[in-house]
Amino acid sequence: MATAALLLCAVSSLLSVAEAYRMPWERRMFDDEATGYGPVFEEEPQDLVYAEDNPDQRISMNCRVRANPPATIRWWLNNWEIKLLEQPDEYYSLVGGNLVITNPNKNKHAGKYVCVASNIYGTIISKEATVKFGFLDNFATEEREPVFVKEGQGVVLLCDPPNRDPYDVKFHWLYNDYPNFIDMDRRRFISQTTGNLYIAMVEASDVGNYSCFVSSPKIAKSVFSKPIPLIPQPAENPPKKYAADIKVKFPKTYALLAKNITLECFALGNPIPHIRWRKLDADLPPNYEVTMNGALLHLINVQYEDEGSYECEALNVKGKDWHRQWLYVEGPPEWASHINNTEMDVGSEHTMRCAAMGKPWPWIRWLKDGYSYGKGELKFSSLTFADSGMYQCVAENPWGTIYANAELRVTACAPTFEYNPVRKQLLGARDGRVVIECKPRAAPRPKFTWMKGKEKLGNSTRYSVWLDGSLEIFNATNDDEGVYTCFAENDRGKGNSTGTLTITDATKIVVAPSDTELMVGESTVLPCTASYDPSLDLTFIWHVDFILIDFTTQGEHFEMLLDRENSGDLLIKNALAKHSGRYYCTAQTVVDNITVTADVLVKGLPGPPGGVMVEEVRDTSVKIIWTRGSEHGLPITHHIVQSRDFYALDPDHWKEAKTSPVFLDRYATAAEVVDLYPHMLYEFRVIAVNELGPGESSWPSKKITTWDAVPVVAPTDVGGFVGINGELTITWTPIQPQYYYGKKCGYVVAFKPHENYDWGWATVTDPETRRYVHRDLYITPGTEIQVKVKAYNSKGEGPYSLSSVVYAPEGVPTEQPLDVYARPVSATEALVWWLPVFQQPPLQWVDGYQVRYWRKYDDNEAAAQRVLVGNDMNHTRLENMLPDSHYLIEVRAYNGVGLGPPSEHCEMFTRRPPPTRRLRLFKYVSWSGRWLYLSWDHIYSYWNESFIEGYKILYRKEGYRYGKLYTTGRHYIDFPYPETGDYVIEVRAHCEGGDGPIARVSVQGELAGGDAVATAQSLSLASILLFVTATMAIDL
Repeated sequence: MATAALLLCAVSSLLSVAEAYRMPWERRMFDDEATGYGPVFEEEPQDLVYAEDNPDQRISMNCRVRANPPATIRWWLNNWEIKLLEQPDEYYSLVGGNLVITNPNKNKHAGKYVCVASNIYGTIISKEATVKFGFLDNFATEEREPVFVKEGQGVVLLCDPPNRDPYDVKFHWLYNDYPNFIDMDRRRFISQTTGNLYIAMVEASDVGNYSCFVSSPKIAKSVFSKPIPLIPQPAENPPKKYAADIKVKFPKTYALLAKNITLECFALGNPIPHIRWRKLDADLPPNYEVTMNGALLHLINVQYEDEGSYECEALNVKGKDWHRQWLYVEGPPEWASHINNTEMDVGSEHTMRCAAMGKPWPWIRWLKDGYSYGKGELKFSSLTFADSGMYQCVAENPWGTIYANAELRVTACAPTFEYNPVRKQLLGARDGRVVIECKPRAAPRPKFTWMKGKEKLGNSTRYSVWLDGSLEIFNATNDDEGVYTCFAENDRGKGNSTGTLTITDATKIVVAPSDTELMVGESTVLPCTASYDPSLDLTFIWHVDFILIDFTTQGEHFEMLLDRENSGDLLIKNALAKHSGRYYCTAQTVVDNITVTADVLVKGLPGPPGGVMVEEVRDTSVKIIWTRGSEHGLPITHHIVQSRDFYALDPDHWKEAKTSPVFLDRYATAAEVVDLYPHMLYEFRVIAVNELGPGESSWPSKKITTWDAVPVVAPTDVGGFVGINGELTITWTPIQPQYYYGKKCGYVVAFKPHENYDWGWATVTDPETRRYVHRDLYITPGTEIQVKVKAYNSKGEGPYSLSSVVYAPEGVPTEQPLDVYARPVSATEALVWWLPVFQQPPLQWVDGYQVRYWRKYDDNEAAAQRVLVGNDMNHTRLENMLPDSHYLIEVRAYNGVGLGPPSEHCEMFTRRPPPTRRLRLFKYVSWSGRWLYLSWDHIYSYWNESFIEGYKILYRKEGYRYGKLYTTGRHYIDFPYPETGDYVIEVRAHCEGGDGPIARVSVQGELAGGDAVATAQSLSLASILLFVTATMAIDL
């Protein structure tokens, strides 16, 4: 019967286009063992640009197909078939599946090509490939008119490029002779949109002949224009300055998703304008780059969120100009879900669907065997053999078209139990529910009939026949034992299979666990005892909240007790808060199972809140939301929000954040975090608190950056000095990075003589810069100059600092610093003080002080070390000195003209150095494993070393720079042994001459596999010292 059924199994594939290649008497039924399949493209034709003057005189369009039996390849041009099989062609030939065009002609061979592949299973068509004939005409032969322009003015040289296809070319300009190409800089710019050459401010050296050079990479051809003579004219005296005037303006632009785009902006003006970019109502995209001194804005890997209005601003001291235009981001179709090869039973329902993403939203259409077959979803209420074939889902929008191909086969077969017979021996529990499966292979779906012995069974209060053929018996008894046979029949044939049912005693729980409450760290037992059929084996399984308890990996907290007969009690040891939940005890045999539940509540610290997300990001505030964590048996009193910014010292450096409202009660799931820094990378977490204290923190939120804002902090300590060559040096203390408040941070430095009304200014683009030098030969001695500095970023400019006065001195300081005094701090450092020099500008003006120091008998004074400090300081620290040495110290006032007279020499002795020998450490863990004892040998000082005053001990986590610092005069110390994590203990001797070398020892927490732990109590200190000789010595 099974063999006959297999012979009836068949597959049909109706192929609309392939009908012409199948004889009328050829059957469309294929054996179930057939390995054939429809066409699959391995290579499809691609768009191609063919140069009209290409010497190759040959075009090849590739098409490679995998199919069984092999596919027949045909080609279509502009929706007309190229009939290569019926008649020869002088231009076209087929090599494999590739189409070769010899001696291509633009009028005959330009257009859209499609490859069509067919075999007995169906037909598919490739995506369209366009063939273009590229060209680049020569420039006009007329001579170009000369261009006259005054020096200091801007000029535009027009390219007027020739006709071309493709339109995308590269523009360059030649200066006088080939190949002297012009390099773009702040003054000169070549637009890749128009090809024009823009010179912001003409100089006398710009005289010469200029030619526009156009190259087309796709057809490998270049042409250049007749030269344009540029003749600069003498400028007015003094030269006239012009405000910034934007001449290169980027148009409304469409960018494709994940591609790169470049926006152009260039301005004429004198002085040369500075160009800045911004995006309205948002920051510039993260992957942007500004080149050519601001003229080009490159957006890399464009995303949909980069869409918006972009603005370029050009400014100089005479004025500014701006241009604003919209950038749209769109994308070609991409598959969100697509069709796959499918085999379905004849007569069954089937739906074919695919979905694509893109912008504009793609529309969907279908092809079957190369012909249009509808839109949207394809629904089949009752499949027939005629529905078999090759289907193509096509998604398209203005930016592209994509194809998804799949084969649909409709099959038919008589019922057979060869692969899935009814089980021969069946078991069922008394008073329970018994299901006997009947799942033959068949198409279409067969009708099912059940027999018990010779009794026919139907749907009743005791029996139910499922749709898939399975038989269900309710409230089974011993009378239900017997032989059961399933019969299946469809229009292709019939089949049957038989099994024998035996009824056993049902499994029952006789001792069930009860609801339990306990505190963290306590233990409890959940009992579970069952009765069952003695001919079977019994197994107990425990779950908590539907998660299986693995006693191998979770043995630290869970153990199954099997000391009582027919029992599987659960022991919960050293309970944690996370062990709260509903516990399921399942007693199971091969026939049936029964489950009972009990709720366990472990009271402890609150659980971590979940799902911390950041919303409504602004410049100084964000809104965060979270879900409440588990209370662990005790009500939550309030919540705490913590933040960590980019400049956190270590990963555990979290700060409590200010929120609105200030108090977050137990029900809070959202808060506004305020008083944040603009343009700062933040992450947030939430902690719940109950009467026992704060619980575990939530996972940190996704890192976000607050919006940019205009700086509000000005640089401090603004000052400066004037040198002998008219160099005005302006100094300041930069603002801290957290006050940058945005990208492209820098400084605007303003200065003017006191009697002038207008301020001169300059920009400094490095936010860490501390000075700016301005050369002005017209600064005369005695001039009072006002200076001020402010910060700026991409959002705007902040407030100026308070104005400071700098004098152009008439000479060097005439007074010497008095009462110079120094004292040693360590063997290599000292502090020095002096009385400042009286200032009476402009005659007596001091910009700062120079401190020199050298060894009295061992160093050359000319090689003395030097330290410079500002005029508001009367002390400083001297470093890199040699131990136990006799030093001379000298202080001088200085200004921009030079150094004043030296002070009297101050003499000082540095201290002796600390011992250079490293401490020898001894580590011991108490028998209880709760304490770590550390001791070390005493080091005696030599005659040329400092006396040891005590010891410093740093206890820190592995990988961290900071920790807890202890000081002691003893030779030992103890610590609680860490439970988790790796720690480092560093010990060094402390002397008046400084600190000695570091000795360190590493400690692993108990849970990380630390030192072996005994069971006795901690040793006394005397026992420890006796044990030292037997411990591990670490001498680093």
